[in-house]
Amino acid sequence: MSNAATAVHSPAAGKAAPMTTEAVLQNHLQAARIGVDAIMQDYTDQSVLITHDATYRGLAEIRRFFTALFEELPAGFFDTVTMQRQEIVGEVAYILWQREPVITQATDTFVVRNGKILVQTFAAYSRR
Repeated sequence: MSNAATAVHSPAAGKAAPMTTEAVLQNHLQAARIGVDAIMQDYTDQSVLITHDATYRGLAEIRRFFTALFEELPAGFFDTVTMQRQEIVGEVAYILWQREPVITQATDTFVVRNGKILVQTFAAYSRR
């Protein structure tokens, strides 16, 4: 598989520049198909993840969230996600997605700064 978790690219000038919000989002969506280690490359110790039941701050807490999530989801879960909407405005990315029958509808909002996810919100609905 390609090096999907790389957080910076080198423009023609040869100087490393942070990835754009769109590039970070696409990297994150690809990393979800790979696993927790790939996902974690999108965050820093200053990152915050807000969900319906908790707020996770820093790499250790965010890793615990994703580790528990991946243990709960069926193998290959993110391979068949249906993206219903994707919007990017400056440093903010919004996605609305589903993965029937497990998740009827889910939404993530990302604030991306310096090529990393600074803040993410996540909420999901399931008919289970």
